[in-house]
Amino acid sequence: MSLIKQDDLIKSIRDALQFISYYHPKDYIQALGKAYEQEQSAAAKDAIAQILYNSRLCAEGHRPICQDTGIVVVFLEVGMEVQWDCQMTLEDMINEGVRQAYNHPDNVLRASVLADPAGTRRNTKDNTPAVIHTKLVAGNTVKVKLAAKGGGSENKAKFAALNPSANIVNWIVNSVADMGAGWCPPGIIGVGIGGTPEKAMIMAKESLLEPVNIQTLIEQSKQDKLLSRVEELRLELYEKINALGIGAQGLGGLTTVVDVKVLDYPTHAASLPVAVIPNCAATRHTHFTLDGSGAAVLTPPDLTDWPDVMWTASPQARKVNLDSLSKEDIQHWQPGEQLLLSGKLLTGRDAAHKRIVETLAKGESLPDGVDFNNRFIYYVGPVDAVKDESVGPAGPTTSTRMDQYTETMLEKTGLIGMIGKAERGAIAIESIKKHKAVYLIAVGGAAYLISKAIEKATVIAYEELGMEAIYEFEIKDMPVTVGVDVCGESVHQTGPKKWSQFIRS
Repeated sequence: MSLIKQDDLIKSIRDALQFISYYHPKDYIQALGKAYEQEQSAAAKDAIAQILYNSRLCAEGHRPICQDTGIVVVFLEVGMEVQWDCQMTLEDMINEGVRQAYNHPDNVLRASVLADPAGTRRNTKDNTPAVIHTKLVAGNTVKVKLAAKGGGSENKAKFAALNPSANIVNWIVNSVADMGAGWCPPGIIGVGIGGTPEKAMIMAKESLLEPVNIQTLIEQSKQDKLLSRVEELRLELYEKINALGIGAQGLGGLTTVVDVKVLDYPTHAASLPVAVIPNCAATRHTHFTLDGSGAAVLTPPDLTDWPDVMWTASPQARKVNLDSLSKEDIQHWQPGEQLLLSGKLLTGRDAAHKRIVETLAKGESLPDGVDFNNRFIYYVGPVDAVKDESVGPAGPTTSTRMDQYTETMLEKTGLIGMIGKAERGAIAIESIKKHKAVYLIAVGGAAYLISKAIEKATVIAYEELGMEAIYEFEIKDMPVTVGVDVCGESVHQTGPKKWSQFIRS
C-alpha cells in the first residue's frame, strides 16, 4: 500500500505541464532532425529548421513551444491498493495542478478553454477543466500520462463507423489527405480501431503518447522479422501518408509524419469503428509515476540531444516595409516566395472577426484604431508577455476558420493581406483573387521564434476577449512565405502535388 498526498499530485501535474510547455520529447525532436537531414524540398526544409530552432530557444528560455498551449488531456492508472491523503476529489486535484501551471508567473501559459461552448463561450481564465480518463488497475502506484493538445490538430480529428469489409488503410490515408496542413505537420498520426465510437477516439488519442519508434520497425521489416498486424499497418500507413507529399506545413515535401501509432480493441461483428487524430509539430506530453515517496521529479533533457540546426532567413528573402506598402507592390509576389516583414500590422482571429463583420453589417464604425485600409491582419492569439518581453510566443492560428469572413474583410475594410498558417479554402481563395489581395503563411510550431520579431504589442480593441483581442504589432523582419498570390495560386495546392509526383516516380 502507498499513501499519495494531495499536494504531491497537484505539484506533479503543475510541474509536468510547465515542463512540456517548453521541452519537446527527445524522441520527437530527434526524429524531426532526421527528417530535416533527408528533406529535399527547400520550403519544407526551411519550415523544419524554424521548428527545430524554435524548440531549442524554448528549451533554453523556458517559454512555450507554441502560442496555443493546448487543452490538457490526462490518462490515469490508479492502483487499487493506493490510499489517498487528501480533501479534494481526484479531478479537483488535477484541475488545481492545471490552474497553477497555466498561471505560473515565470512562464504564463495561454488560457484557451471556454465554458458554455454552445452559448457564451466564456474563457475559464486558467485552462481548466482538463479532460481526464481514469482506469483502476492492480498495484499501489498512480501512473500519469498527460498531454497539452492544441486546437488546430484536434479540429482535424476524424471518425468513421466503417463497413467491416472496408479498406482501413484507404480510409485513413484519404482522411489525412483531407486534413490539409492545419494540424501543423510534420507530426504523428494516432489511430484507434475497434471497440465502440468513443473507445476508438480515446485509443487514437492515447496512442499519440507512445514513443516515436517507426524507424525500429522499418529496420525489423528489412531483417524479415515477424511483425504483428498492427505493426504492419503502421508501416503501410507511414509510407502511404508520406507519399501524399503534404510535407512540412503543407508546403510539399518528403516528411508529413515522423510516426504512425495504432491501438486496437475487440469490436462488434457488425462494426468497424476507426478514429484518426493528428499530433502537431508542438508535440507535448510526458509520463510519471507516484508511489507515495513524493512529487514526481522530471529530468530536463540535455540540449546536446537537439539537432544542431540554427535557422536564419534566406539571403534571397524579400524585405517588406508594411508601413509604406501599396496594393500595387503585392502584385509581384510569387507563391512560395520568402518575405521578411517590418512595420505595423493588426491581429485578429475568430471572435474578433465575428465582431468586425457584425459591426459592419449594422453599418457601424469599427473601434478607434482599427483601420485595415492597405494593411495586413495576422491570425494570432498570443501568450501573455513575461519579464521584458513585448509579447509572448505568437505563432499563427489555422486560417481556414477565417475563410467565412474573408470576402467581407477584403471588400469592406480595405485589407490587402492576411497572415496565418496552412491552406485557405476555395471560398477564401476566390475572394483573394477577386480583390487582388495576398495570403502569407508563418510557420506553425515556431511561435517563440516569431515573437522575437515583435518589438511592440498594444491591445487596441476588444480587450475583454483576452488572447482574441485585436493587437497592433510593430515587427522587424518577421519571416513569412507567400501562400496565395493575387492570381489565386496556392502553394498548398502546387507544393504537395509536385512532391507527391516526385515521391511516387
